[in-house]
Amino acid sequence: MDRYRGHAVEIVNGVFVYSDSGELTAGSKRPCGNCGISDTKDGHDGCLGELPDVMNACCGHGDCKMAYIQYWDNSRISGAVALKEIVRLLK
Repeated sequence: MDRYRGHAVEIVNGVFVYSDSGELTAGSKRPCGNCGISDTKDGHDGCLGELPDVMNACCGHGDCKMAYIQYWDNSRISGAVALKEIVRLLK
C-alpha cells in the first residue's frame, strides 16, 4: 500500500487519490495522517513548525523511513536519526 503524508493512497486513472475518499492528493491540504495536525499558515508541517537552523524537514507522517532534515548547508539526515533530532529541536 502506498502512503502520502500518513494517509493510504492509490492510483486511479493514472493519478494518486486518497484510498478512503477518492480525493486527489495533488493540492490537498489534509492534516498529518499520524498526529492529525494541519500545516501552519506558512505551509510547514504542523507537527514541526519552523525548526531552528533547518532549511526543510518532514516528520515522516508515521513512517520513520520518510523522515528527514535538510540543513542550510545542504547536508541531510534521515530516518530514525532525523526523528531523534526533530524531537531535540522541538524542545
